[in-house]
Amino acid sequence: MLLNTDNLIFAGQRIDNTAEAWQMPQGGIDDGEEPKEAALRELWEETGVAAEKVELVAESMDWIPYDLPPELLGKIWKGRYRGQKQKWFAARFLGSDADVNIATEHPEFRTWSWMGPEELIEAIVPFKVHVYREVFREFDQLLRR
Repeated sequence: MLLNTDNLIFAGQRIDNTAEAWQMPQGGIDDGEEPKEAALRELWEETGVAAEKVELVAESMDWIPYDLPPELLGKIWKGRYRGQKQKWFAARFLGSDADVNIATEHPEFRTWSWMGPEELIEAIVPFKVHVYREVFREFDQLLRR
């Protein structure tokens, strides 16, 4: 969860979905990689925001799981997974909007915006709502700062 100085959250609209599907940056952990390292790598790969432009300020207590809805099973992730469990980090953005560049080597977002928690909840795919609510609950103190 990337937070700007107004405590708004970075959200990107997925490039591979024709629906209005928005999400925070996220991704997998490579073999031998620590979750914190993966979070910073994924942030760079998806937003162009370099590690020196953020300060990691919180980590979720537990892994937060979700299952894919039945209509997506076998259609994404090459049919190998039924869902994910995610470790979340909150990062304070130290840069400016000019430091965001979603035109990365392998773009994942077609556009991006800063959103409040409830606005983002309304904009994500329904099967991830419980995940985002849990992330926002865990990082509530940061969001109210």
